Amino acid sequence: MIRTGLSIFRDEIIGKLGRKKLAVLCNQASVDENCIHILDIISESNAKLELILTPEHGLYSIAQDRVAIENSIHPKYDIPVISLYGENLESLSPKRDIFNDIDMLIIDLQDIGARYYTFVWTASLALERAAEMNTPIMVLDRPNPITGAIEGPMLEDEFTSFVGLYPIPARHGMTIAEIMNYVNVNFTNGAELEIVKMKDWQRSMWFDETGLPWIPTSPNMPTLKTATVYLGMCLIEGTNVSEGRGTTKPFEVFGAPFIDSHDFVDKINSFRLDGVEFLPWFFEPKYSKYAGKTCGGALINVIQRNIAKPVLIGFAIVKAIFEMYPDEFEFSQESYEFVADKLAFDVLTGSEKWRNMIVQGAPLKDIYLVMESELSEFNDKSSKFRLY
Repeated sequence: MIRTGLSIFRDEIIGKLGRKKLAVLCNQASVDENCIHILDIISESNAKLELILTPEHGLYSIAQDRVAIENSIHPKYDIPVISLYGENLESLSPKRDIFNDIDMLIIDLQDIGARYYTFVWTASLALERAAEMNTPIMVLDRPNPITGAIEGPMLEDEFTSFVGLYPIPARHGMTIAEIMNYVNVNFTNGAELEIVKMKDWQRSMWFDETGLPWIPTSPNMPTLKTATVYLGMCLIEGTNVSEGRGTTKPFEVFGAPFIDSHDFVDKINSFRLDGVEFLPWFFEPKYSKYAGKTCGGALINVIQRNIAKPVLIGFAIVKAIFEMYPDEFEFSQESYEFVADKLAFDVLTGSEKWRNMIVQGAPLKDIYLVMESELSEFNDKSSKFRLY
Protein backbone atom coordinates (compact mmCIF):
# COMPACT_ATOMS: atom_id res chain seq x y z
CA MET A 1 0.00 0.00 0.00
CA ILE A 2 1.26 3.47 -0.82
CA ARG A 3 1.29 6.21 1.79
CA THR A 4 -0.52 9.41 0.90
CA GLY A 5 0.49 12.89 1.92
CA LEU A 6 -2.13 12.70 4.67
CA SER A 7 -0.52 9.57 6.11
CA ILE A 8 2.89 11.25 6.17
CA PHE A 9 1.32 14.38 7.66
CA ARG A 10 -0.36 12.30 10.38
CA ASP A 11 2.74 10.33 11.32
CA GLU A 12 5.60 12.79 10.80
CA ILE A 13 4.44 16.39 10.55
CA ILE A 14 1.37 17.30 12.56
CA GLY A 15 3.17 16.81 15.88
CA LYS A 16 5.69 19.47 14.85
CA LEU A 17 3.06 22.12 14.12
CA GLY A 18 2.50 22.89 17.80
CA ARG A 19 -0.58 25.01 18.33
CA LYS A 20 -0.73 26.53 14.86
CA LYS A 21 -4.15 27.70 13.75
CA LEU A 22 -5.14 25.76 10.64
CA ALA A 23 -7.66 26.04 7.83
CA VAL A 24 -8.26 22.89 5.78
CA LEU A 25 -9.51 22.63 2.19
CA CYS A 26 -11.04 19.16 2.02
CA ASN A 27 -14.11 17.01 1.40
CA GLN A 28 -15.37 13.56 2.39
CA ALA A 29 -12.61 11.80 0.42
CA SER A 30 -9.88 13.44 2.52
CA VAL A 31 -9.23 10.29 4.55
CA ASP A 32 -6.23 8.13 5.36
CA GLU A 33 -5.79 4.44 4.55
CA ASN A 34 -8.01 3.58 7.52
CA CYS A 35 -10.79 5.94 6.38
CA ILE A 36 -10.04 8.40 9.20
CA HIS A 37 -10.80 11.93 8.06
CA ILE A 38 -8.21 14.72 8.13
CA LEU A 39 -10.45 16.81 10.40
CA ASP A 40 -10.52 14.02 12.97
CA ILE A 41 -6.75 13.60 12.69
CA ILE A 42 -6.14 17.29 13.31
CA SER A 43 -8.63 17.38 16.18
CA GLU A 44 -6.55 14.77 18.01
CA SER A 45 -3.40 16.93 17.77
CA ASN A 46 -2.28 20.12 19.49
CA ALA A 47 -2.95 22.15 16.35
CA LYS A 48 -6.11 24.27 16.36
CA LEU A 49 -8.66 23.62 13.64
CA GLU A 50 -10.12 27.04 12.88
CA LEU A 51 -11.83 26.82 9.50
CA ILE A 52 -12.93 24.34 6.83
CA LEU A 53 -12.98 25.22 3.13
CA THR A 54 -14.84 23.03 0.65
CA PRO A 55 -14.80 22.59 -3.15
CA GLU A 56 -17.66 21.94 -5.59
CA HIS A 57 -20.15 19.34 -4.27
CA GLY A 58 -19.48 20.39 -0.66
CA LEU A 59 -17.84 18.81 2.37
CA TYR A 60 -19.92 15.65 2.08
CA SER A 61 -19.91 15.52 -1.75
CA ILE A 62 -23.70 15.66 -1.78
CA ALA A 63 -24.46 18.52 -4.18
CA GLN A 64 -24.85 17.82 -7.88
CA ASP A 65 -22.66 19.48 -10.49
CA ARG A 66 -22.85 23.26 -10.79
CA VAL A 67 -25.04 23.60 -7.70
CA ALA A 68 -24.17 26.51 -5.41
CA ILE A 69 -23.42 25.55 -1.81
CA GLU A 70 -24.01 27.76 1.21
CA ASN A 71 -21.66 28.25 4.14
CA SER A 72 -22.45 26.33 7.31
CA ILE A 73 -21.17 25.26 10.71
CA HIS A 74 -19.56 21.84 11.14
CA PRO A 75 -21.90 19.68 13.24
CA LYS A 76 -19.09 18.01 15.19
CA TYR A 77 -16.40 20.66 15.51
CA ASP A 78 -18.64 23.75 15.60
CA ILE A 79 -16.41 25.78 13.28
CA PRO A 80 -17.25 27.57 10.01
CA VAL A 81 -17.45 25.57 6.79
CA ILE A 82 -16.82 28.01 3.93
CA SER A 83 -17.98 26.95 0.48
CA LEU A 84 -15.71 27.80 -2.44
CA TYR A 85 -18.44 27.02 -4.93
CA GLY A 86 -21.28 29.51 -4.83
CA GLU A 87 -23.47 31.36 -7.29
CA ASN A 88 -20.86 33.60 -8.93
CA LEU A 89 -17.20 33.85 -9.87
CA GLU A 90 -16.32 35.74 -6.71
CA SER A 91 -17.42 32.80 -4.58
CA LEU A 92 -14.72 30.56 -6.07
CA SER A 93 -11.88 32.29 -4.24
CA PRO A 94 -11.60 32.43 -0.44
CA LYS A 95 -12.11 35.91 0.96
CA ARG A 96 -8.99 37.67 2.18
CA ASP A 97 -10.22 38.18 5.73
CA ILE A 98 -10.29 34.47 6.53
CA PHE A 99 -6.50 34.43 6.35
CA ASN A 100 -6.25 36.95 9.19
CA ASP A 101 -6.97 34.30 11.78
CA ILE A 102 -4.97 31.31 10.50
CA ASP A 103 -1.31 30.38 10.44
CA MET A 104 -1.47 27.85 7.62
CA LEU A 105 -3.80 26.45 4.96
CA ILE A 106 -3.76 22.67 4.47
CA ILE A 107 -5.03 21.30 1.14
CA ASP A 108 -6.07 17.66 1.00
CA LEU A 109 -8.23 16.88 -2.04
CA GLN A 110 -8.45 13.75 -4.17
CA ASP A 111 -8.33 14.85 -7.80
CA ILE A 112 -9.62 12.74 -10.71
CA GLY A 113 -6.94 13.56 -13.29
CA ALA A 114 -9.10 15.59 -15.67
CA ARG A 115 -8.63 19.29 -16.38
CA TYR A 116 -12.36 19.93 -16.12
CA TYR A 117 -12.70 18.42 -12.66
CA THR A 118 -12.81 21.61 -10.63
CA PHE A 119 -10.92 20.60 -7.48
CA VAL A 120 -7.48 21.58 -8.78
CA TRP A 121 -8.79 25.02 -9.71
CA THR A 122 -10.39 25.53 -6.30
CA ALA A 123 -7.00 24.66 -4.83
CA SER A 124 -5.24 26.98 -7.31
CA LEU A 125 -7.44 29.96 -6.39
CA ALA A 126 -6.85 29.27 -2.71
CA LEU A 127 -3.13 29.14 -3.45
CA GLU A 128 -3.28 32.51 -5.20
CA ARG A 129 -5.17 34.10 -2.33
CA ALA A 130 -2.77 32.66 0.23
CA ALA A 131 0.12 34.12 -1.76
CA GLU A 132 -1.53 37.55 -1.58
CA MET A 133 -1.96 37.21 2.18
CA ASN A 134 1.50 35.70 2.85
CA THR A 135 -0.08 32.61 4.39
CA PRO A 136 1.88 29.35 4.09
CA ILE A 137 0.19 26.45 2.28
CA MET A 138 0.79 22.75 2.75
CA VAL A 139 -0.50 20.39 0.04
CA LEU A 140 -0.93 16.75 1.04
CA ASP A 141 -0.43 14.80 -2.16
CA ARG A 142 -2.68 12.02 -3.43
CA PRO A 143 -2.55 9.70 -6.45
CA ASN A 144 -3.68 10.64 -9.90
CA PRO A 145 -6.20 7.77 -10.03
CA ILE A 146 -5.94 7.27 -13.79
CA THR A 147 -2.09 7.18 -13.93
CA GLY A 148 0.36 9.80 -15.14
CA ALA A 149 -0.60 9.44 -18.81
CA ILE A 150 -1.21 12.63 -20.82
CA GLU A 151 -3.84 13.14 -23.52
CA GLY A 152 -5.14 16.27 -25.29
CA PRO A 153 -6.71 18.63 -26.11
CA MET A 154 -4.74 21.59 -24.76
CA LEU A 155 -6.49 24.61 -23.28
CA GLU A 156 -6.09 27.87 -25.21
CA ASP A 157 -5.68 31.07 -23.18
CA GLU A 158 -8.92 32.68 -24.37
CA PHE A 159 -10.94 29.68 -23.21
CA THR A 160 -9.93 29.75 -19.55
CA SER A 161 -12.75 29.05 -17.10
CA PHE A 162 -13.36 27.20 -13.87
CA VAL A 163 -12.94 23.94 -15.79
CA GLY A 164 -9.48 25.12 -16.87
CA LEU A 165 -7.76 28.17 -15.40
CA TYR A 166 -4.38 27.52 -17.00
CA PRO A 167 -3.19 25.89 -20.26
CA ILE A 168 -2.93 22.18 -19.54
CA PRO A 169 -4.34 19.21 -21.50
CA ALA A 170 -7.59 17.44 -20.66
CA ARG A 171 -5.68 14.49 -19.21
CA HIS A 172 -2.88 16.29 -17.44
CA GLY A 173 -1.10 13.28 -15.90
CA MET A 174 -0.16 15.17 -12.72
CA THR A 175 -0.96 14.80 -9.04
CA ILE A 176 -2.65 17.67 -7.23
CA ALA A 177 0.62 18.70 -5.56
CA GLU A 178 2.44 18.68 -8.89
CA ILE A 179 -0.23 20.94 -10.39
CA MET A 180 -0.09 23.27 -7.39
CA ASN A 181 3.66 23.58 -7.77
CA TYR A 182 3.30 24.07 -11.54
CA VAL A 183 0.73 26.84 -11.02
CA ASN A 184 2.70 28.43 -8.19
CA VAL A 185 5.89 28.72 -10.25
CA ASN A 186 4.37 29.65 -13.60
CA PHE A 187 1.21 31.65 -12.91
CA THR A 188 0.88 33.05 -9.38
CA ASN A 189 2.84 35.49 -7.26
CA GLY A 190 4.66 32.63 -5.55
CA ALA A 191 3.01 31.29 -2.43
CA GLU A 192 5.00 29.79 0.42
CA LEU A 193 4.19 26.24 -0.62
CA GLU A 194 5.18 23.04 1.16
CA ILE A 195 4.40 19.71 -0.47
CA VAL A 196 4.00 16.50 1.48
CA LYS A 197 4.85 13.78 -1.04
CA MET A 198 3.42 10.30 -1.19
CA LYS A 199 5.59 7.28 -0.61
CA ASP A 200 5.79 4.38 -3.09
CA TRP A 201 3.38 5.82 -5.67
CA GLN A 202 4.41 5.30 -9.30
CA ARG A 203 3.07 7.13 -12.34
CA SER A 204 1.95 3.90 -13.98
CA MET A 205 -0.39 3.05 -11.08
CA TRP A 206 -4.15 3.03 -11.34
CA PHE A 207 -5.96 3.81 -8.11
CA ASP A 208 -6.94 0.20 -7.46
CA GLU A 209 -3.23 -0.69 -7.49
CA THR A 210 -2.45 1.65 -4.57
CA GLY A 211 -4.19 -0.37 -1.86
CA LEU A 212 -6.16 2.73 -0.80
CA PRO A 213 -9.94 2.82 -0.33
CA TRP A 214 -11.90 4.53 -3.11
CA ILE A 215 -14.09 7.25 -1.62
CA PRO A 216 -16.44 8.95 -4.12
CA THR A 217 -15.26 12.51 -4.60
CA SER A 218 -18.60 13.71 -5.98
CA PRO A 219 -22.11 12.28 -6.49
CA ASN A 220 -21.37 11.16 -10.05
CA MET A 221 -17.90 9.73 -9.44
CA PRO A 222 -18.84 6.47 -7.68
CA THR A 223 -16.04 4.22 -8.95
CA LEU A 224 -12.65 4.13 -10.61
CA LYS A 225 -14.43 2.89 -13.75
CA THR A 226 -16.29 6.19 -13.79
CA ALA A 227 -13.07 8.17 -13.50
CA THR A 228 -11.49 6.12 -16.29
CA VAL A 229 -14.09 7.18 -18.87
CA TYR A 230 -14.88 10.62 -17.42
CA LEU A 231 -12.19 12.36 -19.47
CA GLY A 232 -14.07 11.75 -22.67
CA MET A 233 -17.60 11.50 -21.39
CA CYS A 234 -17.56 14.87 -19.63
CA LEU A 235 -17.46 16.40 -23.13
CA ILE A 236 -21.02 15.11 -23.59
CA GLU A 237 -22.05 17.74 -21.04
CA GLY A 238 -21.54 20.28 -23.80
CA THR A 239 -24.26 18.67 -25.95
CA ASN A 240 -27.94 17.72 -25.75
CA VAL A 241 -26.98 14.07 -25.17
CA SER A 242 -27.24 12.62 -21.66
CA GLU A 243 -23.91 11.72 -20.08
CA GLY A 244 -25.71 9.28 -17.80
CA ARG A 245 -26.33 11.57 -14.85
CA GLY A 246 -29.40 10.39 -13.01
CA THR A 247 -28.49 6.73 -13.54
CA THR A 248 -26.43 4.24 -11.55
CA LYS A 249 -23.68 4.43 -14.18
CA PRO A 250 -22.94 8.12 -14.77
CA PHE A 251 -20.48 8.69 -17.64
CA GLU A 252 -20.35 4.95 -18.34
CA VAL A 253 -23.65 5.19 -20.21
CA PHE A 254 -24.84 7.91 -22.56
CA GLY A 255 -27.66 8.54 -24.97
CA ALA A 256 -30.78 10.45 -25.94
CA PRO A 257 -34.37 9.66 -26.96
CA PHE A 258 -33.49 10.22 -30.62
CA ILE A 259 -30.63 7.66 -30.72
CA ASP A 260 -31.14 4.11 -32.03
CA SER A 261 -28.84 2.06 -29.79
CA HIS A 262 -28.10 -0.73 -32.24
CA ASP A 263 -27.40 1.53 -35.21
CA PHE A 264 -25.23 3.74 -33.05
CA VAL A 265 -23.13 0.88 -31.71
CA ASP A 266 -22.52 -0.30 -35.28
CA LYS A 267 -21.33 3.21 -36.15
CA ILE A 268 -19.07 3.74 -33.13
CA ASN A 269 -17.53 0.30 -33.49
CA SER A 270 -16.53 1.22 -37.04
CA PHE A 271 -13.98 3.64 -35.52
CA ARG A 272 -12.14 0.62 -34.04
CA LEU A 273 -11.21 2.38 -30.80
CA ASP A 274 -8.50 0.68 -28.75
CA GLY A 275 -9.29 -0.85 -25.38
CA VAL A 276 -13.07 -0.43 -25.31
CA GLU A 277 -16.25 -2.02 -26.53
CA PHE A 278 -19.74 -0.57 -26.75
CA LEU A 279 -22.97 -2.32 -25.80
CA PRO A 280 -26.40 -1.14 -26.99
CA TRP A 281 -28.05 0.39 -23.94
CA PHE A 282 -31.35 1.88 -22.89
CA PHE A 283 -31.85 3.91 -19.71
CA GLU A 284 -34.18 6.37 -18.03
CA PRO A 285 -32.49 9.15 -16.05
CA LYS A 286 -34.13 10.03 -12.76
CA TYR A 287 -32.84 13.62 -13.01
CA SER A 288 -30.72 15.82 -15.28
CA LYS A 289 -31.15 15.61 -19.07
CA TYR A 290 -34.21 13.66 -20.26
CA ALA A 291 -35.37 12.85 -16.74
CA GLY A 292 -38.15 10.28 -16.92
CA LYS A 293 -37.64 9.61 -20.63
CA THR A 294 -36.24 6.48 -22.24
CA CYS A 295 -32.90 7.11 -23.90
CA GLY A 296 -31.16 4.95 -26.45
CA GLY A 297 -27.40 4.90 -26.46
CA ALA A 298 -24.56 2.73 -25.29
CA LEU A 299 -22.59 1.48 -22.32
CA ILE A 300 -18.81 1.82 -22.50
CA ASN A 301 -16.94 -1.27 -21.38
CA VAL A 302 -13.22 -0.63 -20.89
CA ILE A 303 -11.47 -3.92 -21.57
CA GLN A 304 -7.83 -2.71 -21.75
CA ARG A 305 -7.48 0.49 -19.76
CA ASN A 306 -3.76 0.96 -20.44
CA ILE A 307 -4.32 1.35 -24.18
CA ALA A 308 -7.76 3.01 -24.15
CA LYS A 309 -7.71 6.74 -24.94
CA PRO A 310 -10.70 8.23 -23.11
CA VAL A 311 -10.48 11.69 -24.70
CA LEU A 312 -10.43 10.13 -28.16
CA ILE A 313 -13.42 7.98 -27.15
CA GLY A 314 -15.37 11.09 -26.15
CA PHE A 315 -14.64 12.79 -29.45
CA ALA A 316 -15.58 9.65 -31.37
CA ILE A 317 -18.95 9.51 -29.60
CA VAL A 318 -19.75 13.16 -30.30
CA LYS A 319 -18.64 12.85 -33.92
CA ALA A 320 -20.72 9.70 -34.47
CA ILE A 321 -23.91 11.19 -32.99
CA PHE A 322 -23.41 14.45 -34.89
CA GLU A 323 -23.08 12.57 -38.18
CA MET A 324 -25.98 10.16 -37.54
CA TYR A 325 -28.49 12.66 -36.15
CA PRO A 326 -27.70 16.09 -37.64
CA ASP A 327 -31.27 17.33 -37.18
CA GLU A 328 -31.57 16.28 -33.53
CA PHE A 329 -28.05 16.65 -32.14
CA GLU A 330 -27.08 20.05 -30.72
CA PHE A 331 -24.11 21.64 -29.00
CA SER A 332 -25.47 23.16 -25.79
CA GLN A 333 -26.18 26.90 -25.86
CA GLU A 334 -26.56 27.23 -22.09
CA SER A 335 -24.11 29.05 -19.83
CA TYR A 336 -21.56 26.64 -18.43
CA GLU A 337 -19.38 27.07 -15.32
CA PHE A 338 -19.99 30.83 -15.17
CA VAL A 339 -19.17 31.29 -18.89
CA ALA A 340 -22.00 32.68 -21.02
CA ASP A 341 -20.22 33.91 -24.16
CA LYS A 342 -18.79 30.57 -25.34
CA LEU A 343 -20.33 27.18 -26.06
CA ALA A 344 -20.00 24.65 -23.26
CA PHE A 345 -18.31 22.15 -25.58
CA ASP A 346 -15.66 24.74 -26.44
CA VAL A 347 -15.16 25.61 -22.78
CA LEU A 348 -14.60 21.93 -21.99
CA THR A 349 -12.29 21.19 -24.90
CA GLY A 350 -10.47 24.49 -24.46
CA SER A 351 -10.91 25.71 -28.02
CA GLU A 352 -13.54 26.16 -30.73
CA LYS A 353 -11.41 24.38 -33.33
CA TRP A 354 -12.36 20.89 -32.14
CA ARG A 355 -16.06 21.59 -32.58
CA ASN A 356 -15.35 23.11 -35.98
CA MET A 357 -13.41 20.03 -37.06
CA ILE A 358 -16.32 17.80 -36.06
CA VAL A 359 -18.83 20.00 -37.91
CA GLN A 360 -16.61 20.11 -41.00
CA GLY A 361 -16.35 16.32 -41.09
CA ALA A 362 -12.65 15.95 -40.26
CA PRO A 363 -11.63 12.30 -39.86
CA LEU A 364 -11.25 11.21 -36.25
CA LYS A 365 -7.60 10.28 -36.79
CA ASP A 366 -6.85 13.80 -38.06
CA ILE A 367 -8.50 15.37 -35.02
CA TYR A 368 -6.44 13.19 -32.73
CA LEU A 369 -3.18 13.84 -34.57
CA VAL A 370 -3.66 17.58 -34.06
CA MET A 371 -4.26 17.00 -30.35
CA GLU A 372 -1.16 14.85 -30.00
CA SER A 373 0.99 17.39 -31.83
CA GLU A 374 0.17 20.06 -29.24
CA LEU A 375 1.27 18.05 -26.20
CA SER A 376 5.06 18.12 -26.55
CA GLU A 377 5.56 21.60 -25.06
CA PHE A 378 3.38 20.82 -22.03
CA ASN A 379 5.10 17.47 -21.58
CA ASP A 380 8.49 19.20 -21.48
CA LYS A 381 7.32 21.91 -19.06
CA SER A 382 5.41 19.63 -16.73
CA SER A 383 8.19 17.03 -16.55
CA LYS A 384 10.22 19.47 -14.44
CA PHE A 385 7.49 19.35 -11.78
CA ARG A 386 7.07 15.60 -11.52
CA LEU A 387 7.67 14.40 -7.98
CA TYR A 388 7.60 10.67 -8.77
